[in-house]
Amino acid sequence: MSSTPASEPREPKPALIFDDPLDQQSSDDTDHGWGDRPAGDSAADLKRFLDEKPPHHI
Repeated sequence: MSSTPASEPREPKPALIFDDPLDQQSSDDTDHGWGDRPAGDSAADLKRFLDEKPPHHI
């Protein structure tokens, strides 16, 4: 016996899609998210720069 009555509709199974994935734009195809940070506090930017600066950059 199943836990759902026969009168209740079942959720449809996910369909298989055989489209060409290269025809669709991916998130990598846009400029969004490639290191762009929203404009903000320049003091925080300087602190981040100084915190992340490699030791050979004095």
